Amino acid sequence: MFFFCHSLLCVCLFFSFFNPISASNIASRLARRTSRHVQRFTKDLNVALDVVLASREKLQPQVHLTTGSQTVFCKSGSGATSAGASAAGSSSTGVAVSSPYKLVEEHSGSDFFNGWTFTDAADVTTHGLVNYVDQGTASANNLTEITSDGTVIMRVETTATVTGNRQSIRITTNNVYNSGLWILDAIHMPTGCGTWPAFWTNGPNWPDGGEIDIVEGVGDNTNDQATLHTLEGCSLASSSSSALDITGSVITSTDCVSTGGGCGIRSSSTVSYGAAFNGNGGGVFTMTLNSSGIAVWFFERSAIPSDITAGTPLPALWGTPFAWWSSPSCNITEFFGYQSTIFDTTLCGDLAGSVWADAGAPGQEQSCATRTGVSDCNTFVQNNGAAFQDAYWELNSVKIYQIPG
Repeated sequence: MFFFCHSLLCVCLFFSFFNPISASNIASRLARRTSRHVQRFTKDLNVALDVVLASREKLQPQVHLTTGSQTVFCKSGSGATSAGASAAGSSSTGVAVSSPYKLVEEHSGSDFFNGWTFTDAADVTTHGLVNYVDQGTASANNLTEITSDGTVIMRVETTATVTGNRQSIRITTNNVYNSGLWILDAIHMPTGCGTWPAFWTNGPNWPDGGEIDIVEGVGDNTNDQATLHTLEGCSLASSSSSALDITGSVITSTDCVSTGGGCGIRSSSTVSYGAAFNGNGGGVFTMTLNSSGIAVWFFERSAIPSDITAGTPLPALWGTPFAWWSSPSCNITEFFGYQSTIFDTTLCGDLAGSVWADAGAPGQEQSCATRTGVSDCNTFVQNNGAAFQDAYWELNSVKIYQIPG
């Protein structure tokens, strides 16, 4: 602004020297133009501040809506947003704030489990020591619950000893999306030696359609890990956080191929997973998927952006994600098909079982073998049901947004 005004003064002096009348007219015009620039700048600044300070809307009772072939679970009342409707909230100044993202699916409260399919089979995917059960069995055995506060709980069986697998929950959405914004608001996640919970998405004919692990960890971990699993040909452009422009750290291969374990990025937040997450009141995980890339953010309960709370999400305001995979090094459209959304909690298996004796990860400075005094994961899981009292999810909501068209 100083440079602009200084230039204006020089122009006015130049014309005053040669033609006082012309200089007066030009100075008047330039003054009016300057005023318009200042007004526009002030207006743009106010709009930006309005977006950042978008106020939080109060939660409303549930209503089950159907829009075309999609099932939408959203809030009723004046703050309701359904598929195809304009997502708008109010800023602290009363100016409406809009988002290009429109709510297409929400799960919360008493309707949470509508729109999900319960897996009823052993864990053949990751070879964990669990049997996933159908919805009726889960409810009858107190593995699922809707609390009086409207939160949703999914547990692991805590029978003292079992001779085979423990009962657990795996649910998958009926709707699928090849782009959008996923927002998980969680209060508590499974934790403890032997546990391996995840919130993730998966394409058809794995690994052809790609897999995006949004929340994942094992045992006593305190830092969330986000990982991609794909066919050969997708990778991270670098192992450097600064080069990737992320706040997390690459902890596995830069090659995302599923046969190599995928390409994982660990959050720098020590309260983004496990007991540390639970003790901090939980938080919000978000993931965007589009042709330019895949990004994952984590927000502590005390730092959830107001645009998320208001239902008008604006990822451009969220700062640097902790994980980001860009299209130049991974053709997102090629490697990721229509994604189902999944929760599961398995025990031991290919990951939690294989790292049972390992130590050194954040929160897992002492191995589970040392901490429990049991040499292998399966033996511990089968004989220590009480150890899984904290192996449960407690959720406020899952929301999926898309940009129409």
